[in-house]
Amino acid sequence: MSWGTDLWDQFENLDKHTQWGIDFLERYAKFVKERLEIEQTYAKQLRNLVKKYCPKRSKDDEPRFTSCLSFYSILNELNDYAGQREVVAEEMGHRVYGELMRYSQDLKAERKHHLQEGRKAQQYLDQCWKQMDNSKKKFERECREAEKSQIMFERLDNDINATKSEVEKAKSQLYLRTHMADESKNEYAAQLQNFNAEQWKHFNTAIPLIFKNLQDMDERRTVKLGETYRSFAEVERKVIPIISKCLEGMVTAAKNVDERRDSGIVVESFKSGFEPPGDFPFEDFSQNIQRTGSDGTIGTPKNDPGKPDPKHAIGKAKNKLWLFGKKPKAPNLEDLSHLPPEQRRKKLQQRIDELNRELQKEMDQRDALNKMKDVYEKNPQMGDPGSLQPKISETICNMEKLRSEIHKNETWLAEVEGGKQSTRSDRRPSTDVNHHAPHGRESPEGSYTDDHSQEHRTPPQPDPHEFDDEFDDDDPLPAIGHCKALYSFDGSNEGTLVMKEDEVLYVIEEDKGDGWTRVRKQSGVEGYVPTSYVEITLEKHSKGS
Repeated sequence: MSWGTDLWDQFENLDKHTQWGIDFLERYAKFVKERLEIEQTYAKQLRNLVKKYCPKRSKDDEPRFTSCLSFYSILNELNDYAGQREVVAEEMGHRVYGELMRYSQDLKAERKHHLQEGRKAQQYLDQCWKQMDNSKKKFERECREAEKSQIMFERLDNDINATKSEVEKAKSQLYLRTHMADESKNEYAAQLQNFNAEQWKHFNTAIPLIFKNLQDMDERRTVKLGETYRSFAEVERKVIPIISKCLEGMVTAAKNVDERRDSGIVVESFKSGFEPPGDFPFEDFSQNIQRTGSDGTIGTPKNDPGKPDPKHAIGKAKNKLWLFGKKPKAPNLEDLSHLPPEQRRKKLQQRIDELNRELQKEMDQRDALNKMKDVYEKNPQMGDPGSLQPKISETICNMEKLRSEIHKNETWLAEVEGGKQSTRSDRRPSTDVNHHAPHGRESPEGSYTDDHSQEHRTPPQPDPHEFDDEFDDDDPLPAIGHCKALYSFDGSNEGTLVMKEDEVLYVIEEDKGDGWTRVRKQSGVEGYVPTSYVEITLEKHSKGS
């Protein structure tokens, strides 16, 4: 079927149809634009969501739990998924929307050209018809005038009263009108023949060609729509494999969640290295009661010389803290002494490993610079060896600094590990009678620590009178020195003591390695303060409060 032959008289309808086709194409382009805007908004919202739940964090705050790592893996996969949605939007904008808009402009220009050609052909045919119609009307008018002249001539010729001159004049007029009618006839015939020829050419050549071009244009528009429909789907299909990998990554992250490993990480993160506190001794308050002979069999036996007086244990247990008390806040020290032993050991080991890596980098850089210097010395044209000396010196200086830091941290680590071994050896069961009494104390955070003041010392033989005097519940411990507060301490936790900056306190018990010192105020109130918060001066002779 051809528009040129079947629709030869439907110029106006074809004009409307081609305009509708372009409008439909632009409507589809608008649909694609809104679709890609949805993709862009969706991708942006996904990226914002990922950014919201995956904030920037320092290296020390990196998550180690498998559940956290899996969640962040899912966020990374979701971020990649958002990137694929952006790819979809970009491809739709380039391959579909952009192509449609460019093609729409081309169609408008082509349609305008074809319609102008059709209008020109129609106007030319209309002009030929007007010329033919004018010649026809002229021929008709001349024929009527000739008929009138003939009637006038015949009337005068038959009239006996008419003069000869009147008859000759009427005859001349008849001849003139007849001649003019013949010329009009010939002109009309020529115009008619020309119009018929142009009309045939118009409806059999010009219009069919123009309509065929319009038909081809409309069919190309339809084909282009089909291609863009396919491209619209291909854009989605193209990212499906990558999206599938993102989803597979999420599933893999879910499978990597390991509850046992997470529990182990909790232990590793918070294990203090301290041993649980020992049993509290039985406090016998009836030992000084005089027993009768009959009660002797059930009375409390006198103290075994090999065992400490219960009052000694009571005195040691005085002012102890509850096991699960909160740890007071302490400043972060360079040697990490504010941390429990196990945590301190791990942090120091991590710091040493990091310093060793930095040292290795500096050593590699030094070796590279030395090699480059040797090359320059052998080939002076390649560079000046002296220009590398400042950099080599700086690298060596950095290496020395790093070695010093490593040595310092290794010394601290050795102290921690040595203290840990000593603690374990002290806590092994012993046949020594003195080990039946608890010789450790709890830190203000509720952890148990050894009383290192008892280490490497021969256990004294208990003297009942001495214990009565020194460890009586009502007698305060003697001061072994004094200290000055470097910082204020709120003492909000149980067993701790409030102190103000520059306040002077009595020291009644030294730091046993847990970072806490037992002190007493002028008012007699006792408690623990962070060792790093005070400047301690010990005295040779104990002084009372």
